[in-house]
Amino acid sequence: MNEITADATAEAYDDGDTLGGRITRARDLAGLSLEDAASHIGVTQDTLSEWENDRSEPRANKIMTLAGVLGVSPAWLISGAGDPPQVPGISVAVDELSGEINRLRELALQITATVEILDSRLLALTRAINE
Repeated sequence: MNEITADATAEAYDDGDTLGGRITRARDLAGLSLEDAASHIGVTQDTLSEWENDRSEPRANKIMTLAGVLGVSPAWLISGAGDPPQVPGISVAVDELSGEINRLRELALQITATVEILDSRLLALTRAINE
């Protein structure tokens, strides 16, 4: 990979945050306290706090555990690559809106089909009247 491509790739993945910042953001969005998250991950609160404040970094096996507990990908935690965690209320709202849009699309298809049927009947009636 040449230097320009490497720089562009790094910029594409750089979300402007650190590993610790991403851990904190994901924990907050997951609605976990420092105590609860540390317990689920199997570390002390002090250890998790050290990671969140970028004073130390978790080992690879703990990155995997962190990602699972926080509901994010290990790649996002490490580098910011991929989808960041979403606010739960937003993802629910997006799902609801998507469902409503799909329902409206189905209704639009039904309306179009009904209009074509009625148009065909009107044409047949018009012909019958003119004959």
